[in-house]
Amino acid sequence: MKHGFLRYSLAALAAGLLLLAVLAGQQFRLFERAWFNTLAWFQQDQRRERSLWLPGYRAEIQAKAVEGLADDLSALTFDQERRVLVSVTNQPPQLVELSLDGELLRTVELRGFTDPEAIEYIAPGLFVIADERDQRLVEVRLDADVRVFDAAGAPQLSLGIGLNGNKGLEGLAYDPLSETLLVAKERNPVRIFGIRGFLHRSPEAALDGDVVEDVERDARLFLCDLSSLDFDAASGHLLVLSDESRLLLEVDRDGRPISSLSLLAGQHGLESSVPQAEGVALDDRGVLYLISEPNLFYRFVPR
Repeated sequence: MKHGFLRYSLAALAAGLLLLAVLAGQQFRLFERAWFNTLAWFQQDQRRERSLWLPGYRAEIQAKAVEGLADDLSALTFDQERRVLVSVTNQPPQLVELSLDGELLRTVELRGFTDPEAIEYIAPGLFVIADERDQRLVEVRLDADVRVFDAAGAPQLSLGIGLNGNKGLEGLAYDPLSETLLVAKERNPVRIFGIRGFLHRSPEAALDGDVVEDVERDARLFLCDLSSLDFDAASGHLLVLSDESRLLLEVDRDGRPISSLSLLAGQHGLESSVPQAEGVALDDRGVLYLISEPNLFYRFVPR
């Protein structure tokens, strides 16, 4: 009887562990990720030809502290005109300009913002900032001498995308081909919305925008959350960053994941895992930049 009870207990324990493994696999999309990695390995030759091919990137600068900032760096975009990187912080609200080596160049005080979480370069001197808690998109015009920007009077678009505190707008990307601003919703569920008509309207036009969705694409994103976006106009591919999944994902024109870059220690030359990835940007030479809270800077180069 004692042996029977022991066998029953071991069987129950094994079943419990198996159930937990299955639940964890579903929650963290581990099965889909494993299947994607398997397909990517078998199809790497053909995928490499038509993508950025993130597996070929290696960390050139990693975990470099951005001097002059306490913490709270969030989001990243590449200013093509001035060849600098731009980020935001929310405590206090400010725009942060960085060199391509991760050196602090200047800060701009942001007035009238409560929780700036994402920023995207649109055109010379023109950016959009997402204010997460207020669900607002704000047009920001800057020149090299600006030290303060006030949102009062600036064109703004209020959204009501999954209003749930600080789990709202988390990333921005701009597709210049279709003049679409892509907006990431962090979680519950993860979503990427396209906003058309907000930018490049005539001054007398109504402040409005059409919201478009791609539910099938979003369902393919085996990511626990969304931290940041970037769009590569050369390939038409979208880069999707996830902090909790420790992954940067490349998505093709048809919305299919095509390559990935792991943010775990030992991958892509990383000596330690990226602690909390918050922003990604690709420059015009194919170099990848990443920032992580509290204020860490990474640069990845293709081999």
